[in-house]
Amino acid sequence: QVQLEESGGGLVQAGGSLRLSCSASGRAFSSYAMGWFRQAPGKEREFVAGISWSERTSYADSGKGRFTISRDNAKNTVYLQMNSLKPEDTAVYYCAAARTAVVVTAPALYNYWGQGTQVTVSS
Repeated sequence: QVQLEESGGGLVQAGGSLRLSCSASGRAFSSYAMGWFRQAPGKEREFVAGISWSERTSYADSGKGRFTISRDNAKNTVYLQMNSLKPEDTAVYYCAAARTAVVVTAPALYNYWGQGTQVTVSS
């Protein structure tokens, strides 16, 4: 069992930055692939970025060059650094853990989810 808790969301102007954190409790955090997803009102939850236990990363096209995912296994924490934010990045951002060796992008393949943190980017 893994419990996930996101933090770091908030209101930021377009062009600004935020760093989201996801703190995990439970066993074997380092063996999970971790992902960040987001969901805007009226839209489906979508993959943003993922990182495997070996720190291989994957990004959705929407965040390439602007977002960076990283993990600190000693702190059981995964981060999402978001730069050059745009109004279309506004969404609830979720952290998720998957019992897979590689990054997966489908929400259904993730076993544990956090409650989400709101990110609002004003124009």
